[in-house]
Amino acid sequence: MRALRILLVIAVVLGGIFVIVDRVAVHFAEGEAADRVRASEGLASTPDVDIKGFPFLTQVLGGSFDEVRVGISDYEAGAGEGGKTIRIADLRADLRGVEFSGDFGSAVADSATGTATIAYDELLRNAKAEPTQVAPGITAEVVALSDGGNGKIKVALETTVLGTKLPEPVTVLSSVTVVDGNTVRVRADALPVLGGVEIAESRVRRITDFEQKIDGLPGGISLEKVQAAEDGVDVTVSGKDVRLAG
Repeated sequence: MRALRILLVIAVVLGGIFVIVDRVAVHFAEGEAADRVRASEGLASTPDVDIKGFPFLTQVLGGSFDEVRVGISDYEAGAGEGGKTIRIADLRADLRGVEFSGDFGSAVADSATGTATIAYDELLRNAKAEPTQVAPGITAEVVALSDGGNGKIKVALETTVLGTKLPEPVTVLSSVTVVDGNTVRVRADALPVLGGVEIAESRVRRITDFEQKIDGLPGGISLEKVQAAEDGVDVTVSGKDVRLAG
Protein backbone atom coordinates (compact mmCIF):
# COMPACT_ATOMS: atom_id res chain seq x y z
CA MET A 1 0.00 0.00 0.00
CA ARG A 2 2.82 2.35 0.86
CA ALA A 3 4.47 1.67 -2.50
CA LEU A 4 1.18 2.37 -4.27
CA ARG A 5 0.79 5.68 -2.46
CA ILE A 6 4.35 6.66 -3.45
CA LEU A 7 3.63 5.81 -7.08
CA LEU A 8 0.44 7.87 -6.99
CA VAL A 9 2.30 10.83 -5.51
CA ILE A 10 5.02 10.52 -8.18
CA ALA A 11 2.35 10.32 -10.91
CA VAL A 12 0.62 13.43 -9.60
CA VAL A 13 3.91 15.34 -9.36
CA LEU A 14 4.99 14.30 -12.86
CA GLY A 15 1.56 15.15 -14.21
CA GLY A 16 1.79 18.61 -12.64
CA ILE A 17 5.25 19.13 -14.12
CA PHE A 18 3.97 18.08 -17.56
CA VAL A 19 1.11 20.58 -17.37
CA ILE A 20 3.48 23.36 -16.37
CA VAL A 21 5.93 22.50 -19.15
CA ASP A 22 3.06 22.26 -21.64
CA ARG A 23 1.67 25.69 -20.68
CA VAL A 24 5.13 27.31 -20.77
CA ALA A 25 5.71 25.82 -24.22
CA VAL A 26 2.37 27.04 -25.60
CA HIS A 27 2.99 30.54 -24.23
CA PHE A 28 6.37 30.62 -25.96
CA ALA A 29 4.88 29.31 -29.21
CA GLU A 30 2.09 31.91 -29.15
CA GLY A 31 4.68 34.66 -28.84
CA GLU A 32 6.72 33.27 -31.73
CA ALA A 33 3.62 32.86 -33.89
CA ALA A 34 2.47 36.42 -33.09
CA ASP A 35 5.85 37.80 -34.14
CA ARG A 36 5.69 35.85 -37.40
CA VAL A 37 2.18 37.10 -38.20
CA ARG A 38 3.23 40.68 -37.44
CA ALA A 39 6.21 40.45 -39.77
CA SER A 40 4.27 38.64 -42.52
CA GLU A 41 1.39 41.16 -42.54
CA GLY A 42 3.47 44.25 -41.78
CA LEU A 43 1.41 45.09 -38.71
CA ALA A 44 2.13 48.13 -36.54
CA SER A 45 1.57 46.13 -33.34
CA THR A 46 1.84 42.50 -32.31
CA PRO A 47 -1.45 40.57 -32.66
CA ASP A 48 -2.97 38.29 -30.05
CA VAL A 49 -2.47 34.59 -30.80
CA ASP A 50 -4.23 31.90 -28.79
CA ILE A 51 -3.39 28.27 -29.58
CA LYS A 52 -6.28 26.13 -28.38
CA GLY A 53 -6.27 22.51 -27.31
CA PHE A 54 -4.49 20.41 -24.69
CA PRO A 55 -1.95 19.03 -24.53
CA PHE A 56 -0.01 21.43 -26.72
CA LEU A 57 3.15 19.34 -27.01
CA THR A 58 1.39 16.42 -28.70
CA GLN A 59 0.00 18.84 -31.32
CA VAL A 60 3.53 20.11 -31.94
CA LEU A 61 4.73 16.58 -32.54
CA GLY A 62 1.94 16.09 -35.05
CA GLY A 63 2.85 19.28 -36.93
CA SER A 64 -0.60 20.84 -36.75
CA PHE A 65 -2.96 22.68 -34.41
CA ASP A 66 -6.67 21.99 -34.26
CA GLU A 67 -7.57 25.63 -33.64
CA VAL A 68 -5.74 28.96 -33.46
CA ARG A 69 -7.40 32.28 -32.69
CA VAL A 70 -5.83 35.51 -33.91
CA GLY A 71 -6.87 39.02 -32.90
CA ILE A 72 -5.69 42.27 -34.51
CA SER A 73 -6.81 45.52 -32.88
CA ASP A 74 -6.35 47.79 -35.91
CA TYR A 75 -5.62 46.58 -39.42
CA GLU A 76 -4.94 48.87 -42.37
CA ALA A 77 -6.52 47.19 -45.38
CA GLY A 78 -6.33 48.37 -48.95
CA ALA A 79 -9.22 50.54 -50.14
CA GLY A 80 -8.91 50.43 -53.90
CA GLU A 81 -6.61 52.28 -56.27
CA GLY A 82 -4.30 55.12 -55.39
CA GLY A 83 -2.83 53.54 -52.28
CA LYS A 84 -5.88 54.39 -50.16
CA THR A 85 -6.40 52.43 -46.95
CA ILE A 86 -9.25 51.77 -44.55
CA ARG A 87 -8.85 50.94 -40.87
CA ILE A 88 -10.53 47.75 -39.67
CA ALA A 89 -11.02 47.49 -35.92
CA ASP A 90 -11.10 44.31 -33.83
CA LEU A 91 -10.37 41.78 -36.55
CA ARG A 92 -10.80 38.33 -35.00
CA ALA A 93 -10.21 35.08 -36.85
CA ASP A 94 -10.72 31.49 -35.76
CA LEU A 95 -8.45 29.22 -37.81
CA ARG A 96 -8.78 25.45 -37.95
CA GLY A 97 -6.45 22.73 -39.13
CA VAL A 98 -3.28 24.84 -38.99
CA GLU A 99 -0.25 23.11 -40.52
CA PHE A 100 3.07 24.70 -39.55
CA SER A 101 6.82 24.35 -39.95
CA GLY A 102 9.04 23.60 -36.97
CA ASP A 103 10.15 27.20 -36.46
CA PHE A 104 6.68 28.66 -37.25
CA GLY A 105 8.26 30.22 -40.35
CA SER A 106 5.18 29.13 -42.27
CA ALA A 107 1.64 28.30 -41.19
CA VAL A 108 -1.44 27.57 -43.29
CA ALA A 109 -4.98 26.95 -42.03
CA ASP A 110 -7.49 24.73 -43.82
CA SER A 111 -10.25 27.23 -43.07
CA ALA A 112 -10.92 30.46 -41.22
CA THR A 113 -13.95 32.38 -40.02
CA GLY A 114 -14.00 35.67 -38.19
CA THR A 115 -15.47 39.08 -37.53
CA ALA A 116 -14.39 42.69 -37.82
CA THR A 117 -15.80 46.20 -37.47
CA ILE A 118 -15.49 49.15 -39.83
CA ALA A 119 -16.32 52.45 -38.15
CA TYR A 120 -18.80 54.72 -39.89
CA ASP A 121 -16.27 57.53 -40.29
CA GLU A 122 -13.94 55.12 -42.09
CA LEU A 123 -16.72 53.97 -44.41
CA LEU A 124 -17.72 57.57 -45.07
CA ARG A 125 -14.31 58.38 -46.51
CA ASN A 126 -15.32 56.84 -49.84
CA ALA A 127 -18.73 58.49 -50.05
CA LYS A 128 -19.17 61.71 -52.00
CA ALA A 129 -16.85 64.00 -50.03
CA GLU A 130 -17.71 67.15 -51.95
CA PRO A 131 -21.01 68.87 -52.82
CA THR A 132 -22.37 67.48 -56.09
CA GLN A 133 -24.96 69.16 -58.27
CA VAL A 134 -28.11 67.06 -58.55
CA ALA A 135 -30.30 69.71 -60.21
CA PRO A 136 -29.91 73.34 -61.31
CA GLY A 137 -29.14 75.35 -58.18
CA ILE A 138 -29.24 72.28 -55.91
CA THR A 139 -26.18 70.46 -54.53
CA ALA A 140 -25.92 67.69 -51.95
CA GLU A 141 -23.29 65.67 -50.13
CA VAL A 142 -23.15 62.87 -47.57
CA VAL A 143 -22.08 64.30 -44.22
CA ALA A 144 -22.65 61.39 -41.80
CA LEU A 145 -23.37 57.69 -41.53
CA SER A 146 -24.95 56.07 -38.48
CA ASP A 147 -26.97 53.09 -37.28
CA GLY A 148 -30.48 53.20 -38.70
CA GLY A 149 -31.72 50.10 -36.87
CA ASN A 150 -32.78 46.71 -38.25
CA GLY A 151 -29.45 46.29 -40.01
CA LYS A 152 -29.79 49.52 -42.00
CA ILE A 153 -27.43 52.48 -42.31
CA LYS A 154 -28.79 56.00 -41.87
CA VAL A 155 -27.23 58.31 -44.45
CA ALA A 156 -27.39 62.05 -43.71
CA LEU A 157 -27.36 64.37 -46.73
CA GLU A 158 -26.61 68.07 -46.51
CA THR A 159 -28.47 70.00 -49.20
CA THR A 160 -27.75 73.48 -50.54
CA VAL A 161 -30.36 75.38 -52.56
CA LEU A 162 -29.25 78.48 -54.46
CA GLY A 163 -26.24 78.86 -52.20
CA THR A 164 -28.14 78.40 -48.93
CA LYS A 165 -27.76 75.26 -46.84
CA LEU A 166 -30.99 73.76 -45.58
CA PRO A 167 -31.15 73.87 -41.75
CA GLU A 168 -31.52 70.10 -41.28
CA PRO A 169 -29.85 67.24 -43.18
CA VAL A 170 -32.10 64.94 -45.17
CA THR A 171 -31.77 61.32 -44.03
CA VAL A 172 -32.33 58.08 -45.88
CA LEU A 173 -32.14 54.45 -44.79
CA SER A 174 -29.79 52.31 -46.84
CA SER A 175 -29.02 48.62 -47.18
CA VAL A 176 -25.44 47.43 -46.90
CA THR A 177 -24.20 44.31 -48.68
CA VAL A 178 -21.00 42.56 -49.75
CA VAL A 179 -20.16 42.39 -53.46
CA ASP A 180 -17.53 40.06 -55.00
CA GLY A 181 -16.06 39.19 -51.59
CA ASN A 182 -14.09 42.44 -51.35
CA THR A 183 -16.51 45.38 -51.60
CA VAL A 184 -19.03 46.93 -49.21
CA ARG A 185 -21.98 48.45 -51.09
CA VAL A 186 -24.34 51.05 -49.58
CA ARG A 187 -27.60 51.61 -51.51
CA ALA A 188 -30.59 53.73 -50.51
CA ASP A 189 -33.83 51.80 -50.00
CA ALA A 190 -35.90 54.78 -51.12
CA LEU A 191 -34.94 58.06 -52.73
CA PRO A 192 -35.03 61.22 -50.61
CA VAL A 193 -36.53 64.50 -51.79
CA LEU A 194 -33.77 67.10 -52.01
CA GLY A 195 -34.54 70.82 -52.10
CA GLY A 196 -38.27 70.16 -52.28
CA VAL A 197 -38.22 69.08 -55.91
CA GLU A 198 -38.31 65.77 -57.74
CA ILE A 199 -34.88 64.81 -59.07
CA ALA A 200 -33.95 62.04 -61.47
CA GLU A 201 -33.08 58.81 -59.66
CA SER A 202 -29.71 58.47 -61.34
CA ARG A 203 -28.66 61.92 -60.09
CA VAL A 204 -29.78 61.27 -56.52
CA ARG A 205 -28.06 57.90 -56.40
CA ARG A 206 -24.80 59.55 -57.41
CA ILE A 207 -24.88 60.95 -53.86
CA THR A 208 -26.71 58.35 -51.76
CA ASP A 209 -25.12 55.19 -53.15
CA PHE A 210 -21.46 54.26 -52.98
CA GLU A 211 -19.07 51.35 -52.67
CA GLN A 212 -15.97 50.79 -50.57
CA LYS A 213 -13.46 48.24 -51.80
CA ILE A 214 -11.54 46.37 -49.10
CA ASP A 215 -8.64 44.17 -50.14
CA GLY A 216 -5.39 42.81 -48.77
CA LEU A 217 -6.97 41.23 -45.70
CA PRO A 218 -4.67 38.97 -43.64
CA GLY A 219 -3.94 35.56 -45.12
CA GLY A 220 -6.22 36.12 -48.10
CA ILE A 221 -9.50 36.00 -46.16
CA SER A 222 -12.45 37.72 -47.83
CA LEU A 223 -15.66 39.49 -46.84
CA GLU A 224 -18.70 37.24 -46.47
CA LYS A 225 -21.48 39.46 -45.14
CA VAL A 226 -21.96 42.85 -43.49
CA GLN A 227 -24.57 44.45 -41.26
CA ALA A 228 -25.02 47.89 -39.76
CA ALA A 229 -24.43 48.11 -36.00
CA GLU A 230 -24.20 50.81 -33.35
CA ASP A 231 -20.61 51.94 -33.91
CA GLY A 232 -20.07 50.83 -37.49
CA VAL A 233 -20.67 47.93 -39.82
CA ASP A 234 -20.00 44.45 -38.50
CA VAL A 235 -18.31 42.26 -41.07
CA THR A 236 -18.07 38.48 -41.25
CA VAL A 237 -14.96 37.14 -42.98
CA SER A 238 -13.95 33.66 -44.13
CA GLY A 239 -11.33 31.87 -46.17
CA LYS A 240 -9.76 28.60 -47.26
CA ASP A 241 -6.06 27.73 -47.22
CA VAL A 242 -5.38 30.85 -45.18
CA ARG A 243 -1.67 31.63 -44.87
CA LEU A 244 -0.64 33.07 -41.50
CA ALA A 245 3.07 33.29 -42.15
CA GLY A 246 5.67 32.33 -44.72
